[in-house]
Amino acid sequence: MYYVYILFNKVTNRYYIGYTPDLRKRIAKHHAGKVQSTKSNLNYKLAHYSSFPVRIDALDFEKYLKSGSGVAFMNKHFLKSVKKL
Repeated sequence: MYYVYILFNKVTNRYYIGYTPDLRKRIAKHHAGKVQSTKSNLNYKLAHYSSFPVRIDALDFEKYLKSGSGVAFMNKHFLKSVKKL
């Protein structure tokens, strides 16, 4: 299984989109400060993840979420409730 995940930081109001075949291990790396992109601020929490049986589908979805329309989709469907808390 392959995962596309979204981390959200309520302190900085920033998000991080990633892909991994091992979600638990990757999230643990983020929380331990072992991921370059998120190590400067460890307040990132898992906001959403989607699983895919095929690697290329996960990579395509990650790429989409990083596009302009993908960011709008993500904000509307995945981060709307997280930002309100």
